[in-house]
Amino acid sequence: MDKDENLEQEKKEEQSELSEEKEESLGELELLRAENADLKDRYARANADFENIKKRMQREKEQMIAFANEGFARDLLDVVDTLEAALNVEASDELSTKIKEGVKNTLDLLLKKLKNHGVELIEAKEGDEFNPELHEAMFYAENENFKANELTQILQKGYKLRDRILRHTKVSVAK
Repeated sequence: MDKDENLEQEKKEEQSELSEEKEESLGELELLRAENADLKDRYARANADFENIKKRMQREKEQMIAFANEGFARDLLDVVDTLEAALNVEASDELSTKIKEGVKNTLDLLLKKLKNHGVELIEAKEGDEFNPELHEAMFYAENENFKANELTQILQKGYKLRDRILRHTKVSVAK
């Protein structure tokens, strides 16, 4: 029986070793699964970050294109002002009238081209409510014909490029 007991003992030891190896393998498998899940999560986050960066760069690129000519358009507003001032000069003879008509045509063409590129006049008229986002108050004055905070005079026209202000409308405001 000694032999049988030895065999029995060896079988138990083998089963014990197999059981320990199985437990080790299961432990390693769980570690690998956890590591795999962590790597998948990190990949998903990195991919989401990349997509967000890509979208942000696309938006920034579109904005840069949309507003690339902002400085140029702002500079052209001085030309618009000069042409409008030329139209306010009195034309007394035929030559002056023709020159004034040419200036008006030039101004109309310039304003049309500016509008094609997103530059628009900020609409403002006397009696409108003062809006600091659109108007720049050059001075406040008492005026019984207007309520407080109403525009009493438009001193210089304002313009915007899409949603961005190029130049505020310069106004006087009633106290």
